Amino acid sequence: MAVSQIRNAGLPLINILRLKGVPILQQLHLEERILRTSSENWCIINDGTIDPTIVMGISGKAEELVEIESVLRDEIPVIRRFTGGGTVIVDQGTIFVTFICNKDAVPGLQSYPQPIMSWSSLLYEKVFQGIGDFRLRENDYVLGNRKFGGNAQSITKNRWVHHTSFLWDYQITNMGYLKHPKRAPDYRQARDHLEFICRMKDYISRPNFINRTIDSVGSHFLLKSQLAETIQFPPGSKFEPSSRLLTSHELGEASFKSLTAVNTASQLL
Repeated sequence: MAVSQIRNAGLPLINILRLKGVPILQQLHLEERILRTSSENWCIINDGTIDPTIVMGISGKAEELVEIESVLRDEIPVIRRFTGGGTVIVDQGTIFVTFICNKDAVPGLQSYPQPIMSWSSLLYEKVFQGIGDFRLRENDYVLGNRKFGGNAQSITKNRWVHHTSFLWDYQITNMGYLKHPKRAPDYRQARDHLEFICRMKDYISRPNFINRTIDSVGSHFLLKSQLAETIQFPPGSKFEPSSRLLTSHELGEASFKSLTAVNTASQLL
């Protein structure tokens, strides 16, 4: 038996699914279905999504996070996903990496947000070894003091999902659809979006990042490649996705709330 086979013999199995350009809502539905109906470990890598789309966390409020008039005018889709975390705008320049695992998949790892976040940072430290100054700052991945990876999680009784949107590139105009959040990490120091984030493409190519990520995953798991069309779910398993597009009516109501809050604040001055 080869040395590498001996070394990997005790590792848990993880399915690797590589996608390209899958719409983010479709990806979120797949992730949640795997989380809730499968008992296997998965790593999903989606290289870009088709159209610019705003994605909010499960408790996100559009009136606080999104420039609604601009979004309605330009018909930018807004999604509320099934996980927590902040708000991002994603497009073809975004690379998505998701881990969906059983709670006992990683030996010694507690199924709580911070331990999972810390474990993931160790995995990506290997990816960025020798490339920039990679660190985990609060809940973000940064190079130096500029964010390039945003994280979100959902933890159930027996399983957890940790997914990341990586800014390989971004369009400056798209950042104008996002408001400065009321709650921001301390290290942001009130910087606007363009001073706060950086492009991963200035440090690493897309294929190199994806290949290094898969290599790093392989140091924690035994890898098994999968195709989207061959994924099988338990027969009879019921699933209703909770990630969904907000309607224009909902966005209109959020716009009204935002205007009402502004007018109330003005009257108090």
